[in-house]
Amino acid sequence: MTLQDTATRPDADTPTDAPSASDRAATAAAHAAWRAAREDELRAPHGWLSPVAYLAVPHAPTVLGDVPGRWWVDADQVHHAVGADVTTHAVAEGGSQVVTTYLPAGRAPADGTGTGDVAVELVRRTGRYALRLRDPQAPVRVAFTGVPAYPHDASWVLDVPVRWYAEPREVVVGAARPGLVHRVQVVGEVDVARDGRRATLALTGAPGGTVTLLFSDEADDVAPWRVVQAGVPGPGATTLRLDLNRAVNLPYAFSEHGTCPAPVPGNHLPFAVTAGERVPR
Repeated sequence: MTLQDTATRPDADTPTDAPSASDRAATAAAHAAWRAAREDELRAPHGWLSPVAYLAVPHAPTVLGDVPGRWWVDADQVHHAVGADVTTHAVAEGGSQVVTTYLPAGRAPADGTGTGDVAVELVRRTGRYALRLRDPQAPVRVAFTGVPAYPHDASWVLDVPVRWYAEPREVVVGAARPGLVHRVQVVGEVDVARDGRRATLALTGAPGGTVTLLFSDEADDVAPWRVVQAGVPGPGATTLRLDLNRAVNLPYAFSEHGTCPAPVPGNHLPFAVTAGERVPR
């Protein structure tokens, strides 16, 4: 993606009408509610604060960590043997599924709800299977007090020009975990401007569905890249609303066991986006 000269084009983020005091109050309340819901989701017993391990599944039956039984991969399936019982699982590339749970030795059950159990998530990335363990007692989750974030700033709600591709374009991108890649579908591009600086960035998603923007920027207190959802655009939409106050950290920012896709090459904003979530650790 390339920077474009802004001398002959108005910035897409130039405000037109100042909001009223009641509008500002409603916006602030809606944003606060959204932030609370976001952090509640992170706090879930097996949410993105809970991963504690990422264990590759070998070809020979092997005990992995403290997970009961033995695990191995054969062709496109993973087998799990506990005593004489063998279960078989498979997930698609890029997919994941919780296939079992267990209570670690010495841990008391959590009031019979199972929320103290470790969830065993089977993931498949770049053709390789692994187990990701999600533990409600993960230190990151236990110590969590919220995600640092910038105060809401209406100037970061941008209505930007968008150009949709006739057909999605598959792009291979990197991943937060070394050695992995992701294949993403690029469905269009947007022009984003701020303070006389402009960049064209790629949108990923599915045609007619929710589109997202993964991007990096020049701020020094944010994760290497963040994501913002642009919602489901209307048919033939020529502008797209990006609320960068809702730019959030992907799971890799909270845990070294995230496998999140990196932005499409060139998806960098040449200014500091002082909106949305800041680096959590």
